[in-house]
Amino acid sequence: MTEIRHRTIETNGIRMHLAEAGEGPVVLLCHGFPELWYSWRHQLPALAAAGFRVVAPDMRGYGRTDAPEPIEAYSMLHLVGDMIGVLDAIGAADATIVGHDWGSMVAWSAALMRPDRFRAVVGMSVPFTPRPPAPTTRLLKAIAGDRFMYMLYFQEPGKAERELDADPRRTLRMLLYSASGSVPADHAWNFDLPKTADFLTGMVDPERLPAWLSEEDLAVYASEFARTGFRGGLNWYRNLDRNWELGAPWHGAKVLVPAAFIGGLRDVVVTGPGGAGEGRMVKAMPNFVPDLRAKVLLPGVGHWNQQEAPAETNAALLAFLKGL
Repeated sequence: MTEIRHRTIETNGIRMHLAEAGEGPVVLLCHGFPELWYSWRHQLPALAAAGFRVVAPDMRGYGRTDAPEPIEAYSMLHLVGDMIGVLDAIGAADATIVGHDWGSMVAWSAALMRPDRFRAVVGMSVPFTPRPPAPTTRLLKAIAGDRFMYMLYFQEPGKAERELDADPRRTLRMLLYSASGSVPADHAWNFDLPKTADFLTGMVDPERLPAWLSEEDLAVYASEFARTGFRGGLNWYRNLDRNWELGAPWHGAKVLVPAAFIGGLRDVVVTGPGGAGEGRMVKAMPNFVPDLRAKVLLPGVGHWNQQEAPAETNAALLAFLKGL
């Protein structure tokens, strides 16, 4: 069995925890919200066995990595800078960067901003989208109207923390299940809520965990978030407008490195609200990612594709990596 090694490095002014496996060309795995390096537990040994050096950090604000206090310390420039620092710390000239959820946004941004260091990119669950014409929260408010929008709910410091930190195990159990492909279609996450709702209001608390998430897996997540709270990850959302401002130099720019996208067809981020099949932004990706070499959409799979469907996700990853 492939050994997973753990260590702490210095990068971009913070201490960052890394999980590593294998030797060879570097593949850097960036998790999303609210996750950990552990989200890549199925990919680390599989990619290492195929001849790659695989590195999965606890991202800034998560797990055993530092969580700076200032909200502005979680901008996309900080997050991409952290990944550059990882490459420097491990002595790698370049890497293929792979991201899921918020980590996908980091991966796309890293490939856009530093193609000299990130020579290929894989996004999971969140497609590349170009910089919008107006600040992000202004657009979200226009879309939401008088209805609940979780990204807006996350903006007020302390509010979401009070809800999510109250019972981290319950929070994670409900979110991991409700956003997955395991929840019955007639019992799915309800997004149509009044503006006064809380984040967990429309979610389902399962009587038993799905097959892809064991009690031991949930315990790993719950123990870390019980220790750290959710503040670090929530601060990523509080930089939406700052990221829009900082992204001005790349307005209209395209991701030019070889790329792939992997997502689940029961993921609303992939399909769009109420959708069946790939949504508008996934269809539009070749306009902004001209070297998009693969688009793998997994039937019956929700938002956590690398955990829900590890074999299929690993096969898609390896096919892309070996074709580079």
